[in-house]
Amino acid sequence: MSAPSAIAAVTSTLRNLLTHAALEDPELLDTTVTTQPPGVARNGNEANQLNLFLFSTSVDTAFSNSPMPGQIKNGESGIPPLALVLNYLITAYGRNDDDVSGHRLMGRSMSALHDHPLLGRSEIQSTLSDADLHNQVERVRITHNVLSVDDMSKLWTSFQSEYRLSTGYEVSVVLIESTRAAKTPLPVLKRGENDQGVSTQADLIPPYPTIAKVVPPNQQPSAILEDTLILSGHHLDGDTVTVGFNHPHLPNPIDVPAVDGGTATQISVLIPNNPTNWLVGFYTIEVIINKAGEQDRTTNVLMFSLAPRIDAIAPPNPVVRDGAGSVTLTLTCSPQVMPEQRAALLLGDREVLAEAHPIQTATLNFVVEQAPVGSRHIRLRVDGVDSLLVDRSAIPPVFDSDMEVIIT
Repeated sequence: MSAPSAIAAVTSTLRNLLTHAALEDPELLDTTVTTQPPGVARNGNEANQLNLFLFSTSVDTAFSNSPMPGQIKNGESGIPPLALVLNYLITAYGRNDDDVSGHRLMGRSMSALHDHPLLGRSEIQSTLSDADLHNQVERVRITHNVLSVDDMSKLWTSFQSEYRLSTGYEVSVVLIESTRAAKTPLPVLKRGENDQGVSTQADLIPPYPTIAKVVPPNQQPSAILEDTLILSGHHLDGDTVTVGFNHPHLPNPIDVPAVDGGTATQISVLIPNNPTNWLVGFYTIEVIINKAGEQDRTTNVLMFSLAPRIDAIAPPNPVVRDGAGSVTLTLTCSPQVMPEQRAALLLGDREVLAEAHPIQTATLNFVVEQAPVGSRHIRLRVDGVDSLLVDRSAIPPVFDSDMEVIIT
């Protein structure tokens, strides 16, 4: 259960370890161990000096998905600790900048760390006991970190200092406990009512209500207002069955009662002709089932699209181009279109964006520049959903003749 001060505890413990190692050599009794950036560490010191600099930290991903070791029991969910890997740079400075003394000091330091690959619990506790690093289950390990010439060059360039004999070490793992509380549920006293155990069933159909398919009428890709949707699934029967419609631009869902006569495997719902409250676009749909004496049950969520319906086209055919070869078409549609919705006219194979509509409206204006002469079928596309152009009730399907514009 290490505290955030665990990083300081590691640095202090390493400094003590290196200090004791240097003082064991009679030639290095004047050695001091500092923990400053190499660019300012020397600061006029002429004696033997060892500088221990923490230049980077990283996260050990092996501990990122597991709770703190030794603190969580089966059935509990804990928050993973912050698992840190500390990277240190050790730099040796000889007495009066004598390289031989610096080499002697570096050798003594590396030998001590080689023979001391683990930081002892008592060593950590005596240095900074309030960090609680000494209580963690995982031991703190010291490993030599081979820095390439390029890495070392980049480090010393960032220090803006002349290079001195240095080597790298990696210390891991330092586990800092999360401040978020773990979830510890109470023990289970009985398995079901009267301790009857697990309920089983003879088939693979789940026991909870589910919708598997949403089908618009006439094999249409989208529904329009006043259409009846057919929802198939299982366990859809109840005393009261309501269908909830959610749209990203609507603040609240729209609840519509299911049509009477539904069964456990299929229900129907009529989309009301309310062009002000409904919007074109993609809806998520769910079923809320109420049975007397039971808690309401909600199905999974499926998606369907509500298409715009073109109610009127102005001017009527034929549409005459102006002197610049352009025409302006005005479409009246339902449901109404909100200002943040993207609306476009599909004229044959051309897309023409609607003029700005700062308020919710059922009337959209389209200026078609260099309009093509001849007969073209049109569609209205709002937020990626197209109006219905094909009459799929006919065999074979045909284009809707009312959705045709003749430009002269």
